[in-house]
Amino acid sequence: MILRRHNSSAILILALLAGVASAQAGKPPSVSMAPVGLVTAARAAQTMVNLNFRVASGFHINSNTPKDEYLIPTSLKMDLPTDIILGKIDYPAGKDVSFPFSPDTKLNVYSGDFTIAVAVHPLHAVQPGKYVMHGVLRYQACDNAQCFPPKTLPVSFDVKVVKEPPGPRHNPAQSPHVHN
Repeated sequence: MILRRHNSSAILILALLAGVASAQAGKPPSVSMAPVGLVTAARAAQTMVNLNFRVASGFHINSNTPKDEYLIPTSLKMDLPTDIILGKIDYPAGKDVSFPFSPDTKLNVYSGDFTIAVAVHPLHAVQPGKYVMHGVLRYQACDNAQCFPPKTLPVSFDVKVVKEPPGPRHNPAQSPHVHN
């Protein structure tokens, strides 16, 4: 009799967990990325690229600098083509918020829209052309009641490498004294 109760309880728990898992699977992704237009970058120059993300309504994710070491920070990892260097990654400041599950503690989080700026620097040896930048955003989404397992979101954008920076060019044969 005791064994049957244990089995019944175990089956009930497994069924509840399966229900939660299938309900979670039906939810839209908790973080999405806006498309990035074609980025033009001159060889031997650094170009900043803004990556715009959105945390779904009802969710938050830890900032890149959470207040406790056991919290999983949001982080961007890029895998760039040879001869294109990744410069500084500029994460936004998070917002300190308290939640019902721990009202006395403020967590540093992102919610809604946020932007991560990335510096790409094609070396002088890079051949002009179009290159695809790949990476992942790692984050842990939570709602007001619980946190979910960490996820990764694929990140991708195109960079068109050109020989010279775009914009007006200076004609060295022209005298600087022509214009008053």
